[in-house]
Amino acid sequence: QVQLVESGGGLVQPGGSLRLSCAASGSIFSINAMGWYRQAPGKERELVTVITSAGMTNYTDSVKGRFTISRDTAKNTVYLQMDTLKPEDTAVYYCNAEVVSLIGFKFERNHYWGQGTQVTVSS
Repeated sequence: QVQLVESGGGLVQPGGSLRLSCAASGSIFSINAMGWYRQAPGKERELVTVITSAGMTNYTDSVKGRFTISRDTAKNTVYLQMDTLKPEDTAVYYCNAEVVSLIGFKFERNHYWGQGTQVTVSS
């Protein structure tokens, strides 16, 4: 089993910054892509950004130039630096990871989710 634990959410004024962290632990052989999703009230969960094991990144248009995803492979941790935050960034942010586990003699690949962390941008 694999657990993803997020931290770093909170309340910030428009134009401010926050840094989210997500640490993976458990039965991990390797981690492929890691990403951040968000879900605002009354809206569907959307992909914000993703980073591959090779370090390639992709961002949804609304956060390009403001958010930066990074990862520490040795620590199985992914970060999301959020700058110039806007009220429309308010949402619960979820970490997601594609994890390869070695179960006995078999490799298994599964997606795991963090519990979510609230980000509120308001004056």
